[in-house]
Amino acid sequence: MKYLFVLFFIAYNSYNTRLEFESENSSGYFPITQEKDLKQSIKDGQGVYSGFCMRCHLSEGEGVEGIYPPLANSNWLAEKRMESIKSVKYGLNGEIEVNGKTYNNNMTSMGLTDREVADVMNYIMNSFGNEDRDLSQVTLKEVSKLSKD
Repeated sequence: MKYLFVLFFIAYNSYNTRLEFESENSSGYFPITQEKDLKQSIKDGQGVYSGFCMRCHLSEGEGVEGIYPPLANSNWLAEKRMESIKSVKYGLNGEIEVNGKTYNNNMTSMGLTDREVADVMNYIMNSFGNEDRDLSQVTLKEVSKLSKD
C-alpha cells in the first residue's frame, strides 16, 4: 500500500509539472537564443537563401532588372540595414532604389524565424561582392527587436 501511494504521488506530480510547463509554453518550442559565430551563421544562411531567396534574386544575387533588385554589390543593404532586415522578416511592398535603379514590386514575408532571418542576412551581406563593404554581423537579438512598423 505504501508503494502504491508513492507511485500515485510521483505520477500526480509528474502530470502537474507537465501541465504547468505546457501552460507556460503552449507550443512546446524553445528557440535557441544564443548567438552563432558569423561563419556558422553564413553557412546556415546559404541554405535559407537557396530555399527561399534564390528563385527571385537568382544564384549570384544578381536579381532581375526592373523586377527583383540585386543583392550583389547592393548599396541598399549597407545604407538601409534595418529596412533590409525588416524586408526579409516582414516582406516589402513599394518602391525602393537599389544601385541607382528603381524597383516597385511586392516581396511577401517568407515566414522565417528570427534565427533564419539573421542567418540569411549574414549570408547575403558576406556574399555576392557585399563582403567588401565590411558590414557587421546581423544578430538574433537585433532581428528579434524589430517590429513591423
